[in-house]
Amino acid sequence: MLDVIDLAESTADPRGLLPRAQMDVTAAIEKIRPVVDGVREHGADAVRQATRRFDGVELGPLRAPAAALAAAADALDPAVRDALTVSIERARAVHSDQRRVDVTTQPAPGGTVTERWVPVSRVGLYVPGGLAVYPSSVVMNVVPAQIAGVAGIAVASPPQKETGLPHPLVLAACALLGVDEVYAVGGAQAIAMFGYGVDECPAVDMVTGPGNIWVTAAKRLLRGLVGIDSEAGPTEIVILADETADPAHVAADLISQAEHDPLAASVLVTPSAALIDAVEAELATQVAATKHTERITQALTGPQSGVVLVRDIEQGLQVVDAYAAEHLEIQTSDARAVANRVRNAGAVFVGAYSPVSLGDYCAGSNHVLPTGGCARHSSGLSVQTFLRGIHVVEYTAEALADVADHVIALANAEDLPAHGQAVAAREATASEHRGERQRARSGASAEPSNRAGARR
Repeated sequence: MLDVIDLAESTADPRGLLPRAQMDVTAAIEKIRPVVDGVREHGADAVRQATRRFDGVELGPLRAPAAALAAAADALDPAVRDALTVSIERARAVHSDQRRVDVTTQPAPGGTVTERWVPVSRVGLYVPGGLAVYPSSVVMNVVPAQIAGVAGIAVASPPQKETGLPHPLVLAACALLGVDEVYAVGGAQAIAMFGYGVDECPAVDMVTGPGNIWVTAAKRLLRGLVGIDSEAGPTEIVILADETADPAHVAADLISQAEHDPLAASVLVTPSAALIDAVEAELATQVAATKHTERITQALTGPQSGVVLVRDIEQGLQVVDAYAAEHLEIQTSDARAVANRVRNAGAVFVGAYSPVSLGDYCAGSNHVLPTGGCARHSSGLSVQTFLRGIHVVEYTAEALADVADHVIALANAEDLPAHGQAVAAREATASEHRGERQRARSGASAEPSNRAGARR
């Protein structure tokens, strides 16, 4: 089922040889540009028109009523409620430790630089629909924003044809998290609504959350007008495994990510030909027994999935670092030591009992992660995503005078003499003030003796 790429004797850069899903965001931008421009020019009417066209839903109010959120929460299956509660609790525990504190540094006497961490004021969180429903993505987006201290949190998710509202599980998750601003809007029109604002939904400062190629294209188009977390592509799993791995576990984990989408990437990297054969046998049995057999088969047999045969785990580490997977599992002997050597991954899952699906729901980690090799330079969603570091600089006159010559020298070296003059002007003013204070002190010390003479 999986194509095999033999790199065991190769010394070439593996990046051009590895399977990877392709996504032409540039072409998608041109297709969704009229939708985005329409929302900018016509507001909520354009949002409704796009929803009618793409989702087949006639929207009234864009915002889901509070009663619908409460009803969805009340109707939750108790097992699902308990699972969401645990997911929220663990996510809050992990993300609470990410909150940075303000720090003041004194680089010189009389001079301080304070780094303040300030949350963005308002965010739009996108929760996809389509082939699956993702209440877990509500948790992963909302929890870090809340812990960061974001005051305004809005959620958008595609409407269901039957109700004209987001999926009940999405509504229920929002209710459990205390989010009551939820919009029945999906696709590029949701991102445009967040970016430009409409009558029912004020504009946001940042948009986060995964979505399909149209959502990704809209995020790229509006980047700069709003901040974005990342351009999410199809999901990925890479498993670095040796002969100690259980082939049933490996196959199950490859299938679990393939279940997301026909474009999902499932890649096994191993030095063990025996493991490859055993995993192939497991795939033949397990795929046939799954609910979404056709979708999974498309993903596993697509050009984005496969097996990479390597000489040893050392070469395997080079390959997985070159791939920079969204999700990386390490199923080897001494898995923790191997995992500690990984440099490029959205998240690393260590050992036989840490599957990616644990991270998708209840590990406490965040599952909104960089794809398409972006883990080489980017991180997953976190509390930091919603915070901005602001430097607050405060120097006394004496502290400025102490460093003035250096500022002026650098300003002149860069041929920006007015920069230096801005410091020199303060030196002149400070010198005048010092003279005035000295004269005032001299006058004050002479006055008592004059009064004494007058008394005599």
